[in-house]
Amino acid sequence: MAFGTLDGDDDEVMSEINMTPLVDVMLVLLIIFIITIPVINHAVKIDLPRASNTPNESKPQNINVSIDAQGKVYWNQTEVDDTALANNIALAAKQEPQPELHLRADREVRYERVAEVMAAAQHGGLGKIGFITEPKQ
Repeated sequence: MAFGTLDGDDDEVMSEINMTPLVDVMLVLLIIFIITIPVINHAVKIDLPRASNTPNESKPQNINVSIDAQGKVYWNQTEVDDTALANNIALAAKQEPQPELHLRADREVRYERVAEVMAAAQHGGLGKIGFITEPKQ
């Protein structure tokens, strides 16, 4: 069965789809949607409360402990002895949130002195110790 043949057989029913009414219906629907969509998307003006988004968590200050080549200990660039170091560590351990101890040691200092400072920090209650080094050039 061929569609649209010109054999002269007019007895058969022509089964082609007429596209004109379909296009007309689609254009009408398009116009209806163009008109009704702005009405649907209306907004109600309300006065919303304002909130601040500042974080409540405060970041603690880092403590810089330096050890020079002679084994002298500096707490934030101030020279301290072993008892003052222990007292400062105990005071820093009581802060909330607890600060981080940044340990800088001279290349020529004995490791024993660095280990003493680390042990004092551990016994004093500081849980975070960071080592500060210089990169190779």
